[in-house]
Amino acid sequence: MDSETSNTIEETVVEILKTCNLDEVTELKIRKMASEKLGLDLSDPSRKKFVRQVVEKFLAEEQAKAEANEEEEKSSGAGDKEYDDDGDLIICRLSHKRRVTITEFRGKTLVSIREYYNKEGKELPTAKGISLTAEQWATFKKNIPEVEKAIKKMESRS
Repeated sequence: MDSETSNTIEETVVEILKTCNLDEVTELKIRKMASEKLGLDLSDPSRKKFVRQVVEKFLAEEQAKAEANEEEEKSSGAGDKEYDDDGDLIICRLSHKRRVTITEFRGKTLVSIREYYNKEGKELPTAKGISLTAEQWATFKKNIPEVEKAIKKMESRS
């Protein structure tokens, strides 16, 4: 396999891996998606082996990044988590009034992106916002690259 083909296959496989839920996707699915996208038969043993190597390299790099981030959080004190008055984990503050929290409701873990207001010194949630189940969050997260592409496209028009 020539270097141009292998580079194209590698770029395509990595692009697919970046947009997939790595907990659900299999190497076979990745190979089929890449095959369809490239219009190449990737079931040939040498190409199959190459795709496997790309997937394994990607996973090893992601694991190394995750471990490095964990170490950085431990050493920087970022492990100190912030909780709101209801005991919900505050992931980040998007603005003075908006924030992302992880909460439990009726036995389900939810990612909430919501506006808050102050009442008697307490920050309370408003109805303005959305709470996503873990499954909905995974779907949303998987489609972030498409959202970013659309934003860039819209910004380039102005």
